[in-house]
Amino acid sequence: MSDDEIIRLEHVYKIFGPQPRGRALTLAKSGMKKNDVQAATDHVVGMTDVSFSVKRGETFVIMGLSGSGKSTAIRTVNQLHDITDGKVIVDGVDVHALTGTALQEFRREKMGMVFQHFALFPHRSVIDNTGYGLKVQGVEKAARNEASMNALRLVGLESFANNNPRELSGGMQQRVGLARALAADPDILLMDEAFSALDPLIRRQMQDEMLDIQEQLHKTILFITHDLNEALRIGDRVCIMKDGAVVQIGTPEEILTQPATGYVAEFVQDVDQGRVIDVKTIMVDAKTCSADATLGQALDAIGDRFGAFVVDNDGKPTGLVSREEAVAALAAGSIDVSSVLIEDFDRTGARTTFNDIYAEAGKGRSLAVCDEGGKLIGAIHLRDIMKEMGRVERLIDGFEREVFM
Repeated sequence: MSDDEIIRLEHVYKIFGPQPRGRALTLAKSGMKKNDVQAATDHVVGMTDVSFSVKRGETFVIMGLSGSGKSTAIRTVNQLHDITDGKVIVDGVDVHALTGTALQEFRREKMGMVFQHFALFPHRSVIDNTGYGLKVQGVEKAARNEASMNALRLVGLESFANNNPRELSGGMQQRVGLARALAADPDILLMDEAFSALDPLIRRQMQDEMLDIQEQLHKTILFITHDLNEALRIGDRVCIMKDGAVVQIGTPEEILTQPATGYVAEFVQDVDQGRVIDVKTIMVDAKTCSADATLGQALDAIGDRFGAFVVDNDGKPTGLVSREEAVAALAAGSIDVSSVLIEDFDRTGARTTFNDIYAEAGKGRSLAVCDEGGKLIGAIHLRDIMKEMGRVERLIDGFEREVFM
């Protein structure tokens, strides 16, 4: 494993049945489809030649429909499921070589797990539920209460520490489940459909909370979902699975703008592109001109773009010259750039999504794309946005539709 990797699956197969390493595995390795293997052997293929790696501090989302193998995959990482063939390496350790006490200690120390159902003890208080894993580890009460309160503070429930779970809403109970996983301060969080049982509004709030917590803690998160919108919203990278196999792995932008198959295209066709695609994806090199330039020189600098920016000695934009306005001013007899220099132009960052700049782009002017220090690094125009969104639509429509079965 490379230094920045913490989880790696290498050509993993998982066969369910009485003789998983027999004919069913041979057929699966030969490339036979999941349903055909089951028909021929009465064994179920849970995973077929699955390989992926997760980087430290990354939120890696595995997404797929029921039967895709996503939940099976996450359960191999902590050996809740054994594997039929391949390797699962976590922080340099071959997980499936561990047994007994060594496996239990590895699970407790290395990872926490959050399930779809809250799995709280109804007779224990919120703080005792949160600290239960630490209690199992033998941590004394004062220390585990301190860790539990810190975790509850992260999820906004410190004032409910002494309440019983039944006194909390479903969303609050799921926060307790998340706090319990965080209390032991594990390197890895395994989250299996963690928000699927929640109402849509509460689900989105939980996503927001998880994003805020991740911004603070930088945990490695392996997250399972059947909801592509959720996957694209929270994932640094997304792995799409079908019939136990990996179909595509990529950033949310790559999944949306470069679907590898018709199956992926079916998923992304109804996603709001503007919520996922960011400025960096399509920004172009910014045209620049001098504040002392003539309008003719400015138009030469603008070329086939929509405007040029005047920058100071630090490379920060101080004004915008619009091609349309420069042409009109030149025709009216003006000469100098200063006569059309726009000082109240709009700026944006490279990681900003299209949805966040629609209002500014709608003015019809070029936007300056700046780095965190304010230096000009590119430009973007409404027509660039519309062109990219149209390209994605045509790409998706160009795939032959595949059946989800």
